[in-house]
Amino acid sequence: MKRFWLLFSQVVTVALALFLVVAAVRPDWVSRTGDYKSVTVIEAPARDKPVPSAQTETLRTAAQKAAPSVVSILTNPDERQAAPSLSAPGDGNSEEDLFSGVGSGVIVSPSGYILTNNHVVEGATTIEVLLHDGRRTMARIIGTDPDTDLAVLQTEIKELPAITLGDSESLQVGDPVLAIGNPFGVGQTVTSGIVSALGRSQLGINTFENFIQTDAAINPGNSGGALVDIHGNLVGINTAIYSRTGGYMGIGFATPTSTAKHVLDSIVTNGHVTRGWIGVEPNDITPEIAETFKAKANQGVIITGIVQGGPASLAQMRPGDIITAVNGKPIRNVQEVLSAVAALTPGVAASFTVLREGQTQPIELVPAQRPRPEAQQPGQR
Repeated sequence: MKRFWLLFSQVVTVALALFLVVAAVRPDWVSRTGDYKSVTVIEAPARDKPVPSAQTETLRTAAQKAAPSVVSILTNPDERQAAPSLSAPGDGNSEEDLFSGVGSGVIVSPSGYILTNNHVVEGATTIEVLLHDGRRTMARIIGTDPDTDLAVLQTEIKELPAITLGDSESLQVGDPVLAIGNPFGVGQTVTSGIVSALGRSQLGINTFENFIQTDAAINPGNSGGALVDIHGNLVGINTAIYSRTGGYMGIGFATPTSTAKHVLDSIVTNGHVTRGWIGVEPNDITPEIAETFKAKANQGVIITGIVQGGPASLAQMRPGDIITAVNGKPIRNVQEVLSAVAALTPGVAASFTVLREGQTQPIELVPAQRPRPEAQQPGQR
């Protein structure tokens, strides 16, 4: 009998020990009760889990630095109906209905100044700004510049987290960038890409075009948001995309901070942007025009019209003259002459080099102030 109890106790002891070992190593084997079902998965050991690369850490830091300065903008919030829920394509909810009145902006001064696109706030009677920390505040338009599609707002709240302005002139193709904004009205979103091209113009978007092209995803609602470098500094204001569908297709455009800062300073100081104007209608030189006027293709622009009584008319410029340089800077196309003339100071004499009847001659004229574009009706571009 003693031998039996000794054997029994040994078996129980071994069984209990095995149970404790199994419970510690595979608790899922002993915790099943009733209809409970467990899914066996294979988890990577800690040493195999992904470790952020140097570039990932850099982009993460840039996003964390810039994000608090990017806001969502809602125009005419009291007049908008509740937005329909996100749904599958083809259910009848149009993109315009879903995202109308939603855009983005960037806080560029602790005093509450915000840069955004003119088309985001154009025609707005009231503007509400949603800050990164969840606060909401009303904003007013300080001034707009349709020629660059930029606008300056100011909020009722001061001491805001302003972004640091970077040097857009130092960007190079291939540099990594982040686009931050409120795409489709879903809330602040960060996308990454590179600088795809610089100095994009002749796109028919604005009067003055000098865009940064990027493949960082930009969608409806991103307009007015921030394009930042790997240091989290603002290098552009997201403005437009190339698309055949209305959605992102890998080509986005941002207005560089060099332009945005000039517009910001001019609007805050003067209430509007001051640019030079000479009163001519320039056109690019085609091979046929180059042959007729004894000029070189891609060298200069031909004047096809002159405003009577304007600065160019008073300086004896004529239709058929080819402008090849402004203040010594070579001119190759219409966009370059528009930008060069706009940069002139009204009332201060400037030198132009023109080709007339095959002969080069200098012309000095005094530019006037560029007339402001006529106000557009709400909904127009």
